[in-house]
Amino acid sequence: MKIKNIFLILSFFCFFVSCSKKEIKENVILEKSLEMQVIEAYDEGMKALESNDVLFAAKKFNEAEILFPQSEWAPKSALMAAYSYYVQDYYGDTIAELNRFLKIYPSNKNIDYAFYLLAISYYEQIVDEKKDLESILNSKKYFEIIIKEFPNTDYALDAEFKINLINDILASKEMYVGRYYLEKKKWIPAINRFRTVIEEYETTIYTEEALYRLVEVYYMLGLKEESQKYAKLLGYNYQSSEWYKISYGIFNSNYKKNRRELLDKSKKNKKIISKLKSLLEWDEQERNTKKI
Repeated sequence: MKIKNIFLILSFFCFFVSCSKKEIKENVILEKSLEMQVIEAYDEGMKALESNDVLFAAKKFNEAEILFPQSEWAPKSALMAAYSYYVQDYYGDTIAELNRFLKIYPSNKNIDYAFYLLAISYYEQIVDEKKDLESILNSKKYFEIIIKEFPNTDYALDAEFKINLINDILASKEMYVGRYYLEKKKWIPAINRFRTVIEEYETTIYTEEALYRLVEVYYMLGLKEESQKYAKLLGYNYQSSEWYKISYGIFNSNYKKNRRELLDKSKKNKKIISKLKSLLEWDEQERNTKKI
């Protein structure tokens, strides 16, 4: 009886080991087969991308990712799907693919490229400073992430350059709105806009004008000390600026008087020259008449 039991146990053990080996072998074969399918789908995607059939390319890259999500081809395929959409300016699809990539593959070695492509996708949708700010602000946010998280990359260098351009756009918008408020004599909103430029976008080309506008507004409000403060700041940083020269005239009454006198003198000179010219023309005509 005991011998029979031992035999049954050994038989069951041998059968189990045999089945396990068979299952492992089948899994290995299946895994290899899946990898081949992934590679084929990926290659089809690349060929379609080279032929500018970006929608089919994205479809094949997505297929490659879904077939074998645990393989090294999956994150590559996800990025290539995003790039396929980007090539033809399908920014909405590009952004959706990249956000999904960042969520599923947060530790992937190409994460810096994903952030850069996301930032560029927003950046290239910027129209001008008067339009919706969403694309401007989102591109700036992702470029700042690149500079902070991946400082020693080419992406970071380009991100710094792009942020400078974005800041110019944002400062331009503030100036546009500030000038509008100034024209409508809405002093406080105008001041807030101009101060935003010098506090948040001080490295842009609009800082000089923003300082001058503050000199101008405060002077019109009768707040001469505040006006002089910004005039000094303008002179200290931009002494050779045209805006500083204009602001100098606000406080210098002699300058205003002299400028007015010069303008009057210039007008007077023009009148004299014009009169002299007409006299000369009349004299020439008279001489010609006498000759006849």
